Amino acid sequence: MALVEIQQARKVYQLGETEIHALKGIDLTIDRGEFVAIWGPSGSGKSTLCHLIGVIDEPSAGTVIVEGERIDALSDDAQTDLRNKSIGFIFQNFNLVPVLSAVENVMLPLQMRGVSTREARARSVEKLKEVGLESHIHHRPAKLSGGQRQRVAIARALITNPDLVIADEPTANLDSENAMRIIDLMRRVNHMTGAAFIFSTHDERLLERVDRRVHLQDGLIVEDVTSEPGIGGEGGKQ
Repeated sequence: MALVEIQQARKVYQLGETEIHALKGIDLTIDRGEFVAIWGPSGSGKSTLCHLIGVIDEPSAGTVIVEGERIDALSDDAQTDLRNKSIGFIFQNFNLVPVLSAVENVMLPLQMRGVSTREARARSVEKLKEVGLESHIHHRPAKLSGGQRQRVAIARALITNPDLVIADEPTANLDSENAMRIIDLMRRVNHMTGAAFIFSTHDERLLERVDRRVHLQDGLIVEDVTSEPGIGGEGGKQ
């Protein structure tokens, strides 16, 4: 069973009397363990597609199935449970709580699940070590660089061992060197854990780091290319 199946998904936003057609009929399947870039210019529908896959939003038409669950058939509580159980999120603005330390930010999803403070802290320290921040666990976000804050956000997204991690423009606020480091870190975690990673970007320089590139333009997929394992060239997922 595929991790994500999208069939003819459309999304229309109403802005006053104007209709914005963000997605115009998307067909997409994501398998477990994939490392996928959804790329395209600003306004192409990347974030909207990520929100549908992440069960943050529902399509105006069409079908979105995540972990075998048809999203529009789930109650709000069931959608929340699916997000909490199976999906981790990484945001371009990091979305860290400024008054909490790095380890306290990573602990939050576990504490929301009722995990004891002692266990949540121990697991969060280990996760921060995995992303190379063992010496910064007590630092608050204001004392961290952009790349370090994004590492905290990655640790927080991974702390619940999700099957799927969605990163919406995770490198948009980073310089080129840190952007490459963050993508390489996500790729390493993808290999270690088997979690599928889907990230959106407008930066074509990051595309050489991924297995699959889904190109969005004006709300439509115009190209879907998978690289052959171990080969830098392009293979045939069209």
